[in-house]
Amino acid sequence: MTALAEKHQDRTPADGDWVSVDGLSLRVRASARRKRFALTVEPDATLTLHVPEGRPRTEAEGFVRAHREWVVAKLGQRERTRPLNPAKRLSEGEVFRYLGRTYRLAVSDSTPADGRVRLVAGRLVIARKHTEDAAEGRAALVDWYCRVGRSWVGNRLQPWAARMAVGEPQLDVRDLGQKWGAYQPGDGANGHGRMSLGWPLFQLPMHLVDYVIAHELTHVKVSGHGAGFWRLLRLALPEYEERRAELDELGRRMWMGEIERQ
Repeated sequence: MTALAEKHQDRTPADGDWVSVDGLSLRVRASARRKRFALTVEPDATLTLHVPEGRPRTEAEGFVRAHREWVVAKLGQRERTRPLNPAKRLSEGEVFRYLGRTYRLAVSDSTPADGRVRLVAGRLVIARKHTEDAAEGRAALVDWYCRVGRSWVGNRLQPWAARMAVGEPQLDVRDLGQKWGAYQPGDGANGHGRMSLGWPLFQLPMHLVDYVIAHELTHVKVSGHGAGFWRLLRLALPEYEERRAELDELGRRMWMGEIERQ
């Protein structure tokens, strides 16, 4: 190795640099306030190496090597839980789920008076005009999930609230991003708060929707997710751990609204 190469090899990593260590590629985040090295695995499975400014490259690489086993384990865990949400096509025969069952899309040349998607004879019927624009088609399908989800939960919420001895919150079904549900505490005008459910939830089997309902209703009494929260949820749903694990696994395979361009 030449003197120039040796100098480069031991150059202090700068913020934004990439370093490669034994097959691992890591982005450097350097800070004058940092005292110790650290590693993080980002949600997209990229690796970040946090370094104190002024520390040599060899020291940074040694830190990565010393923690390589931890990094590999974390990457494996991230891969096992990585979202696998498929994109959907706005075309005849595409499969959509509702409460655990599958329904094929039927494209109709006739448009209902209200222009809405309908479930007819086991087929999810959408007007052809909605399939010609991805944003319009997505909006029509999301609207359907919101409508049918709101109607279904309307018959489910009261029995669960009674079972858990909590007040029945106001309910809406809408886009919550990657969340299945959310609860907002009430005020003087709305003492029992508001429970929101994400529309993709209604692709899942009924027992998993029930789990999310029970989860959010627990927040009527307990904020946060401390021991008291899980204790109260267990009283209403003793098998909640199994359902939570199933939701984590099955949920990452559900359609979250992405439309495949044709």
